[in-house]
Amino acid sequence: MPTDRTTDFLRELLVRQLTTWLPAALHRSRRATVALAGVDAAAAEAALRLVGGHGDQVRGRQVTVLVLADGAPELPTRLGPIEAELPAEVTVHLLPGDAYRLPVAVKAAGAAGAPLFSFVDLPGAVTPKVLTAAANGRTGELLLHTGDSARDVLASAGFPLVAEVAPVLPDGEAAGVVTFGSRSDRSLEAVRDALWAVGAQFDVRFRDPLDPTGTTVDVVGEPDLEPLAHELLAELRAGGPRLVTELRRHTLAATVYRAADANRALTTLLDAGALSRDRETGRLAGDETIRATP
Repeated sequence: MPTDRTTDFLRELLVRQLTTWLPAALHRSRRATVALAGVDAAAAEAALRLVGGHGDQVRGRQVTVLVLADGAPELPTRLGPIEAELPAEVTVHLLPGDAYRLPVAVKAAGAAGAPLFSFVDLPGAVTPKVLTAAANGRTGELLLHTGDSARDVLASAGFPLVAEVAPVLPDGEAAGVVTFGSRSDRSLEAVRDALWAVGAQFDVRFRDPLDPTGTTVDVVGEPDLEPLAHELLAELRAGGPRLVTELRRHTLAATVYRAADANRALTTLLDAGALSRDRETGRLAGDETIRATP
């Protein structure tokens, strides 16, 4: 089971990413579903309060919140008063069962074809059925907490953009792996920013779960960008010229750094003469091509 500090970290991350996702989902669709599987009562409360706080965006739409909880008899009592204050357009379904019942819950809620945001905390193995349900065709986004890297299985389940980090608590305790799957570059960038903001709040460091060296990155203050610069230079030397947008996406998907860090690392490499660019001066634009110098 996650420690209290890990649980607090995950709850704050859920709130921050849901804050970004919900208005965007309701802007492009008249209905949306939020699925919470394996969360504690405090996380469910926070998510419901957040949905209720977006009353203007919710009005005239339909929002369904699924809460899958196993062995939490206090949930109805705790969520009842919050549910009573929600807009009429918000429907809450509190369902018994563990996170592996997500496919059944999503199907019963009629979420197909509409935006779906799933937060899933899995104590055991990641199963394809859970991930396929969270992908929801082409409309799902998934924030997953599990014990090991899930990058490959998310990609196989239909998430073309995947990012993950392994949080390390201040006392050195590993806090599992947080993996995010989406089809949106904007969402990918938002979750990375959220991870860094929450990491700084809880004094958590991050490492790449696939890095055999276990090197951690401090997210408080200005990060050390040298590892990222080495990664971007290696990517350009191996794959040839790339657009700045592609290098930012690579940073988000293949490292623990943020998109803004990619711009700073590229600028450092340009100043050192290791890279060249289309334009001689000015801010790096997404459609600008970057090359490794011979």
